[in-house]
Amino acid sequence: MPPGPPIAASPGVIAIFDGAAFPVLFDTSKVEKKDLFTGTFMPSVELTGGYRVLSYLDPSEPNHALLKNFLFYLLGSSRNAVIPEFQSSFGAAFDALELELAEKGAADFSSANEQASFNFLSRAFFGKDPRGGPRIGRARSPPAHAGLPYLVEDVLLHSVRLPAALIKSDYQRLYNFFYSAAAPALDEAERMGLSREEACHNILFSMCFNSFGGMKIFFPNIMKWVGRAGTALHTKLAEEVRSAVRAHDGQVTMRGIEEMPLLKSVVYEAFRIEPPVPFQYGKAKRDLVIESHDAAYEEFVGDRFLGDGERLLQHVLWSNGPETETPTQDNKQCAGKNFVVLVARLLVAELFLRYDSFDVETKSSTLGSSISLTSLKKATF
Repeated sequence: MPPGPPIAASPGVIAIFDGAAFPVLFDTSKVEKKDLFTGTFMPSVELTGGYRVLSYLDPSEPNHALLKNFLFYLLGSSRNAVIPEFQSSFGAAFDALELELAEKGAADFSSANEQASFNFLSRAFFGKDPRGGPRIGRARSPPAHAGLPYLVEDVLLHSVRLPAALIKSDYQRLYNFFYSAAAPALDEAERMGLSREEACHNILFSMCFNSFGGMKIFFPNIMKWVGRAGTALHTKLAEEVRSAVRAHDGQVTMRGIEEMPLLKSVVYEAFRIEPPVPFQYGKAKRDLVIESHDAAYEEFVGDRFLGDGERLLQHVLWSNGPETETPTQDNKQCAGKNFVVLVARLLVAELFLRYDSFDVETKSSTLGSSISLTSLKKATF
């Protein structure tokens, strides 16, 4: 259970690995989700103004529904900006990657993705260009693995909470940025009954740790798996994406994205095989029986969820709930589940509007995959 201290007065930890047993972790009648977002580690509330942010609240706690509804409002208020701002931010990123590839023979997608992701989130949700603003690389939870000897790492990172002072100045710069940039959203938070301070800490966490953190990890993973899948899948994706876009006057639209079944399947398969949130946690409320099975799906199959395969979506579990269910104020499923799926589809669509095929080199890192592009074959229409 990385990272964090052992659970006090607990008889032990049970690790659940398969699809039959896993759903018990989403049943809040059986498990409690209090302070268990990333294991037993919870950032010090010294950082967050004394508030426990939404990710660490159990649905039974009074503020959970209020904060989750505020995030639903934030997501809904940005819906018209998502596609154009995504295309603007990632279009610029791919332009720069093409130049880097031409100059150096390889291009660092992972670094370009970080900047493009934060630009996109800031512009789509708040209409603000973050260039020249705060950097968010250091202000995050301790890694599950940092490359240190096991015994040293276990003591330093997994057993004690690191002092808030280590990242307080970085966090404060982020807080100041969002307090200004998100002023209209904070006005709405006050109308809903939240203080501006608590709402701002929750915006910061949802933008930087949930949204940005997810894109930082998951987008390179998509590039890895789709890149490895080869030109046969690339050709099918390019044909599907371009046909759907032509059918909508050359524009990427929400309706058009829904008319790309192979693209949707590829994205779901990437969520299944290497989810951006690989671990889920819960503390049992009572004795219960957990059932399991011994089936496995370990190969990347881009069309797995086409046609009858759509019934398998119940086994895609990255969002603290099955893909077939919807986040509500009463459960712990990621409030931005549908948003994350959408932007992942937009990434693949943008790729195959621009390129017929591409190749990648992959290195492992403590947070997802580090991806270099080694070729980009420009689109031939």
